[in-house]
Amino acid sequence: MTLYDLANPTRFLKLVKAVLPWLIVATVAALAVGLYFAFFVAPEDYQQGQTVRIMFVHVPAAQLALMCYAMMALSSIGSLVWKHPLADVSAKASAPIGAAFTFLALFSGAVWGKPMWGTFWVWDARLTSFLVLLIMYLGIIALWKAIEDPIKAAKVNAIITLVGVINVIIIKFSVEWWNTLHQPPSIIRADGPAIHSSILIPLGLMALAFVLLFVTLHLMSMRNEIMRRRIRAMRMRAASVAPAASSSTVTKAAPAGAR
Repeated sequence: MTLYDLANPTRFLKLVKAVLPWLIVATVAALAVGLYFAFFVAPEDYQQGQTVRIMFVHVPAAQLALMCYAMMALSSIGSLVWKHPLADVSAKASAPIGAAFTFLALFSGAVWGKPMWGTFWVWDARLTSFLVLLIMYLGIIALWKAIEDPIKAAKVNAIITLVGVINVIIIKFSVEWWNTLHQPPSIIRADGPAIHSSILIPLGLMALAFVLLFVTLHLMSMRNEIMRRRIRAMRMRAASVAPAASSSTVTKAAPAGAR
């Protein structure tokens, strides 16, 4: 089954109905296993102590915040270039989820930063660019709500989303371009991860759980958006039929009144 096969909303909804229960079970199981390893198996850090466990939520949340935006960008390309019928649905569905992950990353980072840096917030390059990411998510959500025409809203948001990719690049390379409080990449490196396996495995499990959570929420949100659009289309058709029916009734009644 290709992406074009899923261009039919009815076919897509059937697929979602089939896979969603399994995804929910997999997500719950992955979260349970990941949280168990994060809070009961992973050791304390010799410097950070128990506060290191915040990392198991903070890092996956930050990764998913960027992943959501990447999904929005790809969906925007699909909407602008290939006119895929569900591309704008995917983009719209990703925005609230991405905003939630971004907020979680900022909040958990602030909680983690207080004992480590002595403050909840600094105007660090990565923190600032992540705050910009949250503002962009909220702005895109607001635009979707402000523009009633879905086609026009999709086009405007697709352009803004693609421009915003610049900020994602800044987030990714901020620790390399500027001197920040955040450490350089410690997982994806040319010479291998710099994190011990006792920390890396729970972190990987939590990352997997968050990915499954995103996929589940994204499919649910897309399903709901398709249903909302169908209801909107039905209401518009009903509204257009009602005046025509009323006009027809008046026309038929006119000769009788004349007699």
